[in-house]
This record gives sequence, structure tokens and C-alpha cells, in this order.
Amino acid sequence: MNIIELADGFELLLGGRVLLRHRTSDPCLFVGAGTGRYHMRQGHFQVEDEVSARLPLAHAVVTRDDTGFRVQLAQSRDTPVLLELRCSGSDEHATVHLQSREPEFDRLWLRILAEESEHVWGGGEQMSYFDLRGRRFPLWTSEPGVGRDKSTEITFQADRASGAGGDYYTTNYPQPTYLSSRRYALHVHSTAYSAFDFRHATFHEIEVWAIPERIELWGRAHYTALVSALSEHFGRQPVLPEWIRQGAIIGLKDGARSFERLEKIEAAGAAVSGLWCEDWVGVRQTSFGTRLFWDWKWNGDRYPALAERITSLRARGIRFLGYVNPYLCTDGTLYPQAASAGYLVRQLECDEPYLVDFGEFVCGMVDFTQPQACEWFEDQVIGRNLIDFGLSGWMADFGEYLPVDVRLSSGESGELAHNAWPVHWARVNAQAVARRGKMAEAVFFMRAGFSGVQRYCPLLWAGDQSVDFTRHDGLQTVICAALSSGLLGNAYHHSDIGGYTSLFGNVRTAELLQRWAEMAVFTAVMRTHEGNRPRENLQIDEDPQVLEHFARMTRMHRHLAPYLRALSEEAAATGLPLQRPLFLHFEGDLRCYETQTTYLLGSDLLVSPVITAGKNLWRTYLPAGARWRHVWSGSEFDGGLEVQVDAPIGQPPVFYRTDSRYTDLFAGLAGC
Repeated sequence: MNIIELADGFELLLGGRVLLRHRTSDPCLFVGAGTGRYHMRQGHFQVEDEVSARLPLAHAVVTRDDTGFRVQLAQSRDTPVLLELRCSGSDEHATVHLQSREPEFDRLWLRILAEESEHVWGGGEQMSYFDLRGRRFPLWTSEPGVGRDKSTEITFQADRASGAGGDYYTTNYPQPTYLSSRRYALHVHSTAYSAFDFRHATFHEIEVWAIPERIELWGRAHYTALVSALSEHFGRQPVLPEWIRQGAIIGLKDGARSFERLEKIEAAGAAVSGLWCEDWVGVRQTSFGTRLFWDWKWNGDRYPALAERITSLRARGIRFLGYVNPYLCTDGTLYPQAASAGYLVRQLECDEPYLVDFGEFVCGMVDFTQPQACEWFEDQVIGRNLIDFGLSGWMADFGEYLPVDVRLSSGESGELAHNAWPVHWARVNAQAVARRGKMAEAVFFMRAGFSGVQRYCPLLWAGDQSVDFTRHDGLQTVICAALSSGLLGNAYHHSDIGGYTSLFGNVRTAELLQRWAEMAVFTAVMRTHEGNRPRENLQIDEDPQVLEHFARMTRMHRHLAPYLRALSEEAAATGLPLQRPLFLHFEGDLRCYETQTTYLLGSDLLVSPVITAGKNLWRTYLPAGARWRHVWSGSEFDGGLEVQVDAPIGQPPVFYRTDSRYTDLFAGLAGC
């Protein structure tokens, strides 16, 4: 890293790339003050800012010492210094520490030099747009919303009913980190509300509702090295356990009937690795649909003799998985324990627990800034009620709902703690697993996240997509989610096969279930979900053709186990995700920068899922620099071309490199 001092400013360079260009007439830094307003309704946030000041820091003085550079910034030569930067590091990893000289300033705007042809990726787990260029992305963990497209009827209905429609940028997992096609990455070390604005031709503007502690920069010659550097910084996931690759995890929430239905699915020839029954804790009925009873322990009425069932399943090579989240319903048994011990998040005005409305029932929130509360939840709830009972995994749901008007044991404001809450939740789950010595065996999966969740969460899932093919909330969004989060160090990603959210008459079709299953074959984990309205939506065991197709897809996934195992080991060693954008391995092919619905599984398999209803022919681009073989026909194609192939149900468009050492394995997919 280097700073070049100029007569009227300075330039900051990282490995020869000019990232900051400051001129008196065109400053790159602004400070100010504002008042944020946050309104939450069932995890959906309306956030507004009333900015009272935004001051350009036009005057800069650069000095150098043994540790690096110091930049002092003021409005003019004759005014006091308002912000100080301390810059140090190498061309590969540099840090900019920030210190405000005026406590009343709690807003920062930073402009990073951009190029018109530049591509930008990251922002956490983004659902709508993989390339962020040309749009603004607020970064605040929340419910993503239904439909996520203000021009559609379903989003309009969701907004009108409960303000739950969402938008292209709403996500469970935001992260103030991006990668640029200029081969650098930038991360803002702050949990405050922020926004990345990539709409300008000559600069990217970063907005933070706090003065961040530091901004980190990485530069590498190749994208793979850049992704590895980020994953090393944020933390790498361990190798997934072997049992998870032996087939699909079947999601059923039908009480004791779940076991009968599992036998039917197995009898159809499905390869099964696990049975996931989120309703193992019991259920309650709401207008949204059947909801779980949020009191995290086995419900014997709904699942009689469950411990014996779990033992029997394990003897057959099938693991049992459940569900937990960080909230305790007030009509359960755990809530009074936590409340009496003082383990719950409190109201600002008094010592009473802060209660959150989750839609026809209310809950307290465990205060994960309090060590004793964490220890209780890790040992007594997850440890005793889940792991000791025999569960090998669970959905660790939610984490996005912390309001800003709360009182925490740490003394931290809710405004700054909100984005960090999913990371606290992930840490509690990870430490619970470690306490029981199950790190190589038990797996939990999460939808919520923020910077640092990578260190604790072994597996992401894409959240609650609509049960359809729609552009902003359907099947294709889980591909974008995997690619965006994967570049930031999240190696493993998967989704609910068939989607989850069914509202306003929107229900699954057989075609959707089949196409989703075809895509899921080529991800880290296959897992089904019955959705929020199981009785109104088609399930995999209710249609013979759907079941036959699904069983074949599970056998294909199991067939890929040696390749998936190798990719898991590679992820643990290098941080490279299993699902990868084409440009990660084909940097010189500019066409590879344009797609977000075709991806590489590892470096050798190219997957171009059918993401549109009614299509039996599919066109896809094959990267230049390799020769590709179509799995189903055996036809070979030179890279650098767009090809069209037959893609009937059961033959998703998949190609492999003819020079791969796994050619025999890939060719065998057709015989599964």
C-alpha cells in the first residue's frame, strides 16, 4: 500500500490500483450527523435517516512514520481536523484505521475510485443481483420479504397485508464487504447500518451510520487468491461430515406420520441421509399457517418414543435433525426459566423482558451479550435438549429480529447490536456443538448472517423463497445467494427444495419441485421442505412421477459424494466455495462476468439449471479455455460458445471438463 501526496490532495494505492483519489475540489471523504428511524414489524424493517449535517473534508495533510501513513482531514486549511486516518499494510492486505475528532459526528461517506466497466460482487447473501454494479444496497439484516419486486401482484399483496413485500436488496444476511473486478476487496469493520452505492460511473460511495473502527483492503492477482484471503480473515468452515453426502435430508413435519412417509420415499429408491422434522417441538396454528411451538425440547405428544426412533434411524444410516431459534415463547417452559435468571433482552425503560410479536404469539429474546445466558442456552437448551437427545443437526433459524430500542447486558446499543445478532446466534450454536465434542458430526444451518458468521456457521441456507420461478423470489434467487455469499468465505450453501412461502394463492407445481431438485443435486446439501402451508402445496411423496424423479436426483447427489468430499476438503484448506461463478476459473473470458444463473460446482462441473417454467430446450454459455462434454448426450463442445441442448425433466443442463480427473464419475451420472 502506498499514499502519494499531491499539491491539492492525495491518492491511496493498493498494489498499483488507485482506490482513493482526494482533491480539494473533489474530496473522497465526508462526515456528518443524522438520526436513524427504525420501524420493525415481524422482522421487516422500515429504515429512514434524517441527515442534519454532511461535511466535505476538502483539506488533507499527509505524514509518514515507521508504521505507515497518517492523513488528517478538515473542511479547510483554517478549520479543525475532524477525521484522522492511519493507513498501514502491504499491497496484499492493508488497513485504514479511522478516528473522529468530533464525537457528534456519527455518519461517514467514503468514495472509492471506480471504472465504468467494473463489476462488483458481495454485499453478503444477495438474492436478486449477483453483480451489484448500477444499484444501491442497504445492509441491514431483516426478513427479505415476499416477492421482493414492487412491480408484482404478490409483493403488492404482502405489503398491503403486513408490510412484508421486501425489495431487491432485502436480505437475511448482509455484509459490508465487496469484491471488484479490479481484483481487490474492501470490508468495513462496523456493525452499524450501512449502504453500498454502486450507481456512479467514476466512484463507489460507502455510507456508514457510525465512524467505523477500520476499513480493510485486500489485493490479489487472481480471484481465487482473493476469495481465499477473505475466507481466511472471516474464518473457514470445517469439512462437512460424511453422512450428509449419502443422499437427501427429507424435511417432513407431520408428527409420527413422518416416519411412514419416509419409508415410502425410501421405497421409491431415494438415497436418504437424514430426516428433518422441525415440528419435533410441537406446533401451533396461525393465519400464516402451521407454526412451531417455540419451546426447544421434544414434544412427546406429536412424536411418541422419538428417542427410540432416532436410534433406529441411525442404525439404518439416517440421521435425525430438528429445529431451534433464539426466541422463547411466553407460553412455554423455557421462557420463565430464562426470565427469572435474568437471561433475556430487556426493555429500555425497565428491567422487564422485551417481548417481540411473531404473529399471533410473543417471545422473549435470550441476551447473547451475557456470558451466563449464552452458557445456559448452549448447555441446557441445545446441549441437553438437542444433542444429548440424539439430534445430528438442526435449522438454527432467525437472528434478524433484534429491535433497536432494547437494553443489553453488554451496554451496547440495539442499533449497533442488530446486525451482529446473527453472529452471536451462530457462535452460541457452534459452542454448543463444541461443548459436546460433536464438531465433526453435528451440522446446523442458518439463514441469517453478518461479518464473521463464517467462523461459526458450517452451512448456510437461502431462507424462505416463494414457491415459484419468479425473478426476485423464486428458484433462481438461491443460485445468486450461493454465489454472492460464497465469494465472502461461506463455502457451503443450499436451499429448500420447492421453496417455502406460499401466500395469496401461490402454490407449488410438480415442475417447480422437479426443477428445484435438479438444481439441488449440484449443491453442498440436498434438503426438502414442506413449506409454510404443507396441505395446500404438492409434496414430493404425493405424486408418483415427482417421487420417482426426486429419488433419481438423490441417487445422483450420492453418486457425486467423492467429488463433493474433495471440494469440502478444498474449502477447508483454501476457502473456495463449492458453487462458484464462472469468472473465478475463467478470468480472461469476459462473457463469464455476465451470468448469475450458471455456475461451476468446483472447477470441473458446469451447471446451468432450468429456471423458467415450460422449457425443454436450454441455452447456456460454456467458458473459453476448456472443452466441455454434455452429461446426457455425451456431445462435446469447445468453450467460448453459447450452446443449446435438450433439457427435459430429469436432464438438467450439466457439462464437465473433458480434461477433469473425475470424467468417469461425471459420466456415470446418466446411469443413476
